[in-house]
Amino acid sequence: MLSALEVITTVTVGLMVGVEFSVAFVMKPIFNALPEDSTQQAHSHGGRMLGAVMPVWYIGSLVLAGIWAVAARHHHGTGLVVTAAALLILSVIMSVLLLVPINNRNKAWTPENRPADWKEQLNRWERWHYVRVAVITAAFASLVAALV
Repeated sequence: MLSALEVITTVTVGLMVGVEFSVAFVMKPIFNALPEDSTQQAHSHGGRMLGAVMPVWYIGSLVLAGIWAVAARHHHGTGLVVTAAALLILSVIMSVLLLVPINNRNKAWTPENRPADWKEQLNRWERWHYVRVAVITAAFASLVAALV
C-alpha cells in the first residue's frame, strides 16, 4: 500500500511541476508575443482555467505528501518526504499571499477596465511564479530521492 502511495504522490507532484514549468517557459512566452490586448486576455483566460484546477492540485499534493510522511515515518527517506511537504507548504503560502491576488485581479480585467500598471503586475506574477516553480521542482526532486 505504501508503494502505491509513493507512486501516486510522486506522479501527482511531477505532473503539477510539468504544468507549472510549461506555464512559465512555454505559455508565458507565447502569451507575451501576442498583440497587447490579446496578451492580457490570454493571461486572464489562463488564470481562470488554471485558477480553478491548481488549488486542488497543490493542496492534494501536499495532503498526499503528508500522508506519505506519516505512513513511512519509520522508513528510510522520510526526511526527504517531510522536506518535500515543507516545500509544498511554502508553495501554497506563496500562492495565496503573492500569486493569487494578482491572478484574481487579472481574471477580471478587460481591455476597457485594466489598470495602467497591468504589465508590471503580470511581470511581478511571472517573477514569483518562477520562484514557485523552483520550489515545487525541489519538492518533486525530494520525493524522487526518497524513493531510492
